[in-house]
Amino acid sequence: MSLNNAPAKPPGADTKPPTRAERKARLLAELEQQRVDILVDSDQLLRAASPLDSNWQRFKIPAYVIGGLAALRLVRHPRGALAGGRKVLAGYMLYRKLKLLAKVAT
Repeated sequence: MSLNNAPAKPPGADTKPPTRAERKARLLAELEQQRVDILVDSDQLLRAASPLDSNWQRFKIPAYVIGGLAALRLVRHPRGALAGGRKVLAGYMLYRKLKLLAKVAT
């Protein structure tokens, strides 16, 4: 067999595979970079969400009051709440069917 017909070796084929310590160091560096990325992204998320959080504070107490009144009504008149729940469920099911029908019609 001639040397000209030998398959070409991919570049870097003569180099040795990385040792266990080198792989560990590379993985640790990658983990550290991921941690830094998470910290940067979480800081960016907190800055972006801060207006929403401050606005939520205005609605928190009214939401608790409305929820408490709804719970009180549910305790005092459970049949009315169950009937309302059935109507909401029926409305949701109707919405899904209409959405499916519109999808088939187009």
